[in-house]
Amino acid sequence: MNRVIGFFLFVSVFLVPSSPAASVSPLHDGWRLQSACKLSATGEAISAAGFSTEGWISATVPSTVLAAQVAAGIYPDPYFGDNLRKIPGTSYPIGANFENLPMPADSPYHCGWWYRDQFAAPAAALAGAHYWLHFDGINYRADIWLNGHKIADSSQIAGAYRIYNLDVTKYLKPGGTNMLAVETFAPTPMDLGINWVDWSPAPPDKDMGLWGAVDLVSTGPVALRAPTVTTHFPSDDLSVADLTVYAEVENATNQTVQSVVSGTASGANFQQTVSLAPHQQRTVVFTPEQFPQLRIHDPKIWWPWQMGDPHLEHLQMSVRVQGQVSDEKTVEFGIREITSEINGTGSRLFRVNGKPILIRGGGWSQDMMLRTNHERLREQFQLVRDIGLNTIRLEGKLDTDDFFRQADKNGILVMAGWCCCDHWERWASWTPQDLSIATASLRSQMLRLRHFPSLLVWLNGSDNAPPANVETAYLNVEAETHWPNPTLSSAGNEITTVTGRGGVKMTGPYNYVEPSYWYVDKRFGGAFGYNTETSPGPDIPSRASRAQFLPDPDAWPPSEDWSYHMGSGDFKNLNDLLSAMDAMYAKPSSAAQFDRMADTMEYASERAMFEAYSRNKYYSTGVIQWMLNNAWPSMIWHLYDYNLEADSGYFGAKKACELLHIQYSYDDQTIAVVNSSYRRADGLHASVDVRGISWNELYSAERVVNAPADSSQQVITLPESLFNGMERIFFIDLTLKDSAGRILSRNFYWVPYTPTTFDWDGTQYTYTPAMYYPDMTALTHLPPATLTEHADVVDTPRGREIRLHLDNSSSNLAFQIRAAVRTSSDGLVAPVLWSDNWIELDPGESRTLTALLPKDAPESPMIHVDGWNVAPQTLTPHVGASVANTQ
Repeated sequence: MNRVIGFFLFVSVFLVPSSPAASVSPLHDGWRLQSACKLSATGEAISAAGFSTEGWISATVPSTVLAAQVAAGIYPDPYFGDNLRKIPGTSYPIGANFENLPMPADSPYHCGWWYRDQFAAPAAALAGAHYWLHFDGINYRADIWLNGHKIADSSQIAGAYRIYNLDVTKYLKPGGTNMLAVETFAPTPMDLGINWVDWSPAPPDKDMGLWGAVDLVSTGPVALRAPTVTTHFPSDDLSVADLTVYAEVENATNQTVQSVVSGTASGANFQQTVSLAPHQQRTVVFTPEQFPQLRIHDPKIWWPWQMGDPHLEHLQMSVRVQGQVSDEKTVEFGIREITSEINGTGSRLFRVNGKPILIRGGGWSQDMMLRTNHERLREQFQLVRDIGLNTIRLEGKLDTDDFFRQADKNGILVMAGWCCCDHWERWASWTPQDLSIATASLRSQMLRLRHFPSLLVWLNGSDNAPPANVETAYLNVEAETHWPNPTLSSAGNEITTVTGRGGVKMTGPYNYVEPSYWYVDKRFGGAFGYNTETSPGPDIPSRASRAQFLPDPDAWPPSEDWSYHMGSGDFKNLNDLLSAMDAMYAKPSSAAQFDRMADTMEYASERAMFEAYSRNKYYSTGVIQWMLNNAWPSMIWHLYDYNLEADSGYFGAKKACELLHIQYSYDDQTIAVVNSSYRRADGLHASVDVRGISWNELYSAERVVNAPADSSQQVITLPESLFNGMERIFFIDLTLKDSAGRILSRNFYWVPYTPTTFDWDGTQYTYTPAMYYPDMTALTHLPPATLTEHADVVDTPRGREIRLHLDNSSSNLAFQIRAAVRTSSDGLVAPVLWSDNWIELDPGESRTLTALLPKDAPESPMIHVDGWNVAPQTLTPHVGASVANTQ
């Protein structure tokens, strides 16, 4: 390790401290960007005062090269149509994983790109002050220059997920103007970079550049970094929490330094004297055995949202030298303990604070150009909570600190780990340098992430487990950094010689399957064990959303632009969905017809997936919908689309993830009540009403149900005679009420009397094909239903809400009613949080739906309402007065 330039791989969570001895200056604005191919100047000259940047691109940091070019207007929106293919350098084959291909020789990103910033540094607050350049993320290599001096080169700065703190005290001008120049280089196929697998195309720059924040940090002679608190509960009653505090300290001087490290956590004060040799780095530990005040009685505990309050505490730490504050940090943490075990069925079961939890989550993606937006991030976590999910999975996309703070605040657990499908998992071709970069990257991320209470688990591999030497190296880093949470070797059910059985599976499917699949499958992706990534595939954005990224949103058959916004490889088209649609419903003759049928199919299968895993807990222990969101506008793998509009799959999942829920089981024709809360619910009333396609009554029943906390129970079995009659489709209408008669859960199914027959031997990793599809064509010939609608826009404590009243005044079922908020010109309004959607109304039934509008919604929004057998209508809501919040 280079002691001269202070090249250290520690991460910090920076807040501006009260002491003048320690401060942080974000280097966000004023950057200029230029290709090295257009320059002949050296780094020494570029980082010197007076160097002209005329003709360079203005930029802010963090930003990749392409993101800066798009922000500067050099290229039109790469996400619209096929604009991405028109950017120089985007010549790789459509559908290929660009990370595994060399940069084209004529690509403008084949050269390095220079970032240059001129900034004022604060004057030294005390003698012996030290200055550090902190880089949160550089992809992939870089040479770094400051005031004409090379601070670090590309042999030292290598790794997309490494975090750097460079001691620049020798070259900085405190109180003066400084010039920083960073030449960045894109990853090669033999690098541990950032890739997009088959989720989306890859940007032509391979996300090169300063994708993480850059800060100038000042400290005294000793820096303090990565403070964290871990928790252990000695007893199951959680009445006492044993806290252990860790922090990393570094002596930046050439002399031995005596320092005092102190802090406060959950009202407990602690300190110890620490001697540091010249340039020594050390972990300081405060245990409850040494510091009994860290044994907290009656603690306020952090819980995932469905289990309780995600309460956050503050950890404040400082290091003093000769009585003066040298550095200090404040982070939030949660008093909580996460463990895991292999249960009796061989599946990985997670516990939070000793209580088991069924993981119900979705796979997260950052923006394809790694752009960040705090408000958009906040809105996405609002959507995650609204669906009812408790977990987000990251596959190699290790998002910003803001992401993890949102997860902490909202009580959403996070699965994190490395990515698949490129050099990250090509261990046979790794060099010793690759292993060094991989472990240094892991160390950076362990230190950065370990204090966030939302972290559930770290996966050392994704599709595959690393070989023994790599897994051992990873585990050593995790032990050295005191990672407080479980680790897994991979997302698949591999048994390694180092850690044994993982207890999870990654068996798909990733494409459309019928709802019954999730119940009847016992070999692949069905509701058993812990499925780390699976889904029924396509989820088609609405016409209004498609118009945001397609020049031909109404094209039918789908155009090339539609296909380009699918996935890659086996996911480049809609063939599997269309084959099932043609066989069961009808062959669509327009995009509108396709939308209607695709929405209903996706709703039913998405709902069934989450419901099957919920009913089977804890024979099933977790399911991750692949995916939750998209890296760019896409037709597949999301619950809400890139424009943040909730699609039908969103509402199928939201229905299934209700805390108190009633559901139908496709495998044994039973009705189940699932309590996903951690409170007992007694005196519930479950009812079932089964109707034929002509709305003729076939069966009804009621039961009184007592639902223990975190339970699943079968309460009614439909008679076998129902499935031996002449009815080809059943409507199953379910209601769950509390003891006061309030509706807690309403659920409606359209079920064929002859279920789908699957070709199990023909199963691929993408899906299991059907040998026989049921005949659902009767749904396309339902008699029309007549709706009467009225809507108001009201001000509530939550914000502006729409109250949409729907009345089915006809004698026919109104099937799959969808409501959407639009502008007066039929433009998209998103995100909108509907209380429910894609609903049914019985003859004579009325319901009121609510919709929380985004802050930028128009003053007078329009509401579109349609359904399978409901004529489309557009309403102008009445703008009313403020009302009390009824939610």
